[in-house]
Amino acid sequence: MEPLRCDGRRLMGRLDQLGAVGRLEDGSCCRLALTDEDRQGRDLVVSWMRELGLEVRVDRVGNLIGLRRGSEDLPPVMTGSHIDTVATGGPFDGCLGVLAGLEVVQVLNEHGVTTRRPLAVAVFTNEEGVRFQPDMAGSLVYAGGLPVAEALALVGIDGRRFGAELERIGYAGTLEPGAIVPHAFVELHIEQGPILDQEGEALGAVANLQGISWTEVTLHGRANHAGTTPMGLRRDAGHGAARLACFVHDLAQELGGVGTVGSLRLAPNLINVIAREAVATVDLRHADEQVLAAAERRLEAFLQDLRAQGLGVETRRLARTEPVVFDPGTVRVIEQAAASLGQRIRPMTSGAGQDAQMLARICPAAMIFVPSQGGVSHNPAERTDPRHVQLGADVLLRTLLTLAEERP
Repeated sequence: MEPLRCDGRRLMGRLDQLGAVGRLEDGSCCRLALTDEDRQGRDLVVSWMRELGLEVRVDRVGNLIGLRRGSEDLPPVMTGSHIDTVATGGPFDGCLGVLAGLEVVQVLNEHGVTTRRPLAVAVFTNEEGVRFQPDMAGSLVYAGGLPVAEALALVGIDGRRFGAELERIGYAGTLEPGAIVPHAFVELHIEQGPILDQEGEALGAVANLQGISWTEVTLHGRANHAGTTPMGLRRDAGHGAARLACFVHDLAQELGGVGTVGSLRLAPNLINVIAREAVATVDLRHADEQVLAAAERRLEAFLQDLRAQGLGVETRRLARTEPVVFDPGTVRVIEQAAASLGQRIRPMTSGAGQDAQMLARICPAAMIFVPSQGGVSHNPAERTDPRHVQLGADVLLRTLLTLAEERP
């Protein structure tokens, strides 16, 4: 019997349609969580789920679950990702994992295949963490790491409350998050980095994922005239922020991780006035929890040094996740699925946070990567070759079929 294959053209067509929702003039996609654009994207995905005969469930934080019944009433095998974007996003990040899940369902429907276990396609709320922090909030709640009440009380960068916005866009469901506990979770995702593309590899099997530490740092100085205040008499919050950015860069290089000061606001933000305040974000990541914790201690010591030099320093924890090691058995199923297609698959570490890391708290989980051209993501130039999209979906199909036949 000829093995089942996904329809890459159909999958690319759905990616194009969803990518048009929230598209800006420069070609980027802006679908921040719980905005009108997010609602439009959700409506489109839900319409596809219903066309495919999925039972659509919505939980209290807006996570969407499309269920396809199996021959036995067992915990489902789940796949999926997210459809919210950063403000300058591309068409593949998150969306590929959701829409490839729908493509798998359509292929099974067309061939009359009923799996032993049910299949579930999930869309998790606020993965990006741009409008509301922490990131991966929906899957974090789903896995029991954040109480529903706390999630609903989150306040976004625009001052709007998570729960109120969920109600406003019509996606405040009644299902308790985590009520559907998966047998396993597998997420197909673009790499968002350069390794596969540079090495000429088509597939990655993600074995582990970096831990993430996000901190907001506020530096308080004193505004004064930029021309008349001697350098030795300044309390310059802008200079402190510049030193912070250099420290984070050097620390990451020293420890073999990554570090970023990605957001910086100065006040009063005038060319001829010394900054009285700087608000910066620090993003530290490492695959080793002990090293990540050491980096956090080094950051705090550096901030103490800034305090000793006359700057006021306040910190606020935005997000913290430990490194994750994915289930080796599920990784092996992915590797075997690739091998059955005659494909090599590269073992990998994910540098980005993913919904799969949260699901790994409650069930065996793993990820499949396909290349990002030029390593570009979170950018309108984000692209993945349609051949790799097709191949990733085919590996996902075979992986889900294998897992869905597993007995209790």
